[in-house]
Amino acid sequence: MKRNLCVGAIFLTLVVLLGVGNTVLEKRAAVEAATVMAPRFEVDPLWPKPLPNHWLMGQTIGVSVDGQEHIWIIHRAGSLEPGELHATTNPPTAQCCAPAPPVLEFDQEGSLIGHWGGKAEGYDWPDSNHGITVDYKGNVWIGGNGRGQPPGGARGGAGRGQPAGQRGELNENQTGGVQGYFNDAMILKFTQAGKFLMQIGKPGQSKGSNDTENLRLPAKTFIDKVANEVYVADGYGNHRVIVYDADTGKYKRHWGAYGHKPEDVDLGRYDPNAPPPQQFRNPVHCAELSNDRLLYVCDRVNDRVQVFKPDGTFVKEMFFQKQTLGSGSAWDIAFSRDAQQKYMYLTDGENDRVHIIERESLQLLTTFGEGGRQPGEFYGVHSIATDSKGNIYTTETYRGQRVQKFVYKGLAPVTKEDQGVVWPKK
Repeated sequence: MKRNLCVGAIFLTLVVLLGVGNTVLEKRAAVEAATVMAPRFEVDPLWPKPLPNHWLMGQTIGVSVDGQEHIWIIHRAGSLEPGELHATTNPPTAQCCAPAPPVLEFDQEGSLIGHWGGKAEGYDWPDSNHGITVDYKGNVWIGGNGRGQPPGGARGGAGRGQPAGQRGELNENQTGGVQGYFNDAMILKFTQAGKFLMQIGKPGQSKGSNDTENLRLPAKTFIDKVANEVYVADGYGNHRVIVYDADTGKYKRHWGAYGHKPEDVDLGRYDPNAPPPQQFRNPVHCAELSNDRLLYVCDRVNDRVQVFKPDGTFVKEMFFQKQTLGSGSAWDIAFSRDAQQKYMYLTDGENDRVHIIERESLQLLTTFGEGGRQPGEFYGVHSIATDSKGNIYTTETYRGQRVQKFVYKGLAPVTKEDQGVVWPKK
């Protein structure tokens, strides 16, 4: 009898322990399931290698990664200060320095392996370079946001005519609208060797956001491999996305915010407490198509990303750092390199951050970066791209004037909303 009681007690104890163990395991599994994961990065402070020939980069306003994992950037030589050009005077004032050619190509190690660009016969080089995209065929596309020199008039406030160091690429960043002459009304297509292939639009010919032949200060392009179409974030003067055939330049379609017909009404200054504006403000700064064929558009000064189907049907939107004024928070987009493109990276040049976002839900997971000039910090972080290994490349406008590499370190639990500078761990 006593033995049976003893065995029964042991059995009950084991049952209780197993129950407690299962409860603990279930709770642990629930905690692990609830843990938010996100890509983790560390800045490579030694990338890229120094440029040759005493060359310097000006405002660096585009980055793209090609099929060979080469990194392409475009910059504005005309934004360099006089003191950065002493090697170009006659006679030379000093040994340093000179502007690098506008288009620069780097290998994975950060060595400069190619360079070209600038005015030449046969095409209209932008007055103020803006954006670079290497497409799936290896062709190189660029845009521009320079007002240029109107016939018989003074140069506008963009690009080279802008005072050095002014934090704002165009005056419309604060007002939401621009008027006047628009020199850069085109995009250009080249080979990787710099041979001219095609131009869409003519300088100074834009008639506004419903002109299908010309652009108006286009910010960036994306080339769709499936349909062989080029999407243009158009941009600093217009208020739209416009699509052309990538081989012939034939017009396909265009739209504004929410898929509306775009308008050129000056919306005034951005008010974060007002109802969402029904049109894009300037600049419409990026248009990136995901693998599942959703187009993500940066409505920069409105602090939002809008999502569309390729035909312009509106899907959804999300605001990021909605109280941001000035130049806004939604600058450029790149996707993680997994097949599902689970994560989206958004540059925020006003807050000097890169936001890591879950793409499907558009929920902000974490942020890295800080304002400053040291590696891992930003001053006007502008454009962003990823390579096949998941590494991130960023460029900086204003007086940032550089490209940086952030090395992908895998997924990790999100422990803080703002990571600050992601310096390499010892």
